[in-house]
Amino acid sequence: MSISILILTLNEETNIGACLDSLAGFDDIVVFDSVSKDKTVEIAVAKGARIVERPFDNWAAHQNWAMDNIDFKHGWVFYLDADERMTPELRDEILAIARDSARPEVAYYCGRKNFFLGKWIRHAMPPGMIMRFFKPKKIRFERLVNPVPVIDGPHGYLRHFFEHYNFSKGLTEWFDKHNKYSLFEAMEGMKLREKPVGLGALFSGDRFERRRALKELSFRMPLRPLVKFLYMYVLKLGFLDGRAGYTYCKLQSMYEYMIVVKMRELARKERGLPV
Repeated sequence: MSISILILTLNEETNIGACLDSLAGFDDIVVFDSVSKDKTVEIAVAKGARIVERPFDNWAAHQNWAMDNIDFKHGWVFYLDADERMTPELRDEILAIARDSARPEVAYYCGRKNFFLGKWIRHAMPPGMIMRFFKPKKIRFERLVNPVPVIDGPHGYLRHFFEHYNFSKGLTEWFDKHNKYSLFEAMEGMKLREKPVGLGALFSGDRFERRRALKELSFRMPLRPLVKFLYMYVLKLGFLDGRAGYTYCKLQSMYEYMIVVKMRELARKERGLPV
């Protein structure tokens, strides 16, 4: 197939097999591993992937290194995490794009179906667009966590989604991971204190720019955890997702609170106050 696949891993023996099974037919699958201590690499090699290893430092630096140093076989790359799955509909759509050399786009945003407690969280966590299909030389990434792409050229949006099983290792792993993420998000939030609010982007015709502006504005909002819960559970109709939706909304609200208190802690450290 005329598309390379990039998968980022660190101790993903639980997920990597199913991820690779969903990619049957792709002839260039690169597992970019952060020196796993489990059987991630062994499983990936057995399923035909090639391995590139690099110790992880932060998301933007890690992904930029991949863009600069991995020799992909094809000009188009689709990026997945190990807890994500390709779908037949999405595969057919991106293959059609890769075959059409007349298209001006150099990158595409793609939605994902998020699963929790065996259920697609259709309302509370709808398939928000993230950039996953691109020409590597046209992409750079910014931010320590949840990296934001800087695209050198026009971009588009895919119609079909991939699947995301971000609780596949259980709630303990989710809490551990988001404890680390919340510190990075707090650090990014501190950077925004001196940056003017770009309210014009909230009304941009591009959905990614609107989402990015809304995220930046959220760092300045009071009662962020409560607002996040009400937004997901009430405004986005998360209550229609049943108990799984309620639990998911509460977890996201808790994550926002972790970011808030860590920003306060960083601010106190800046002023030389005890923490």
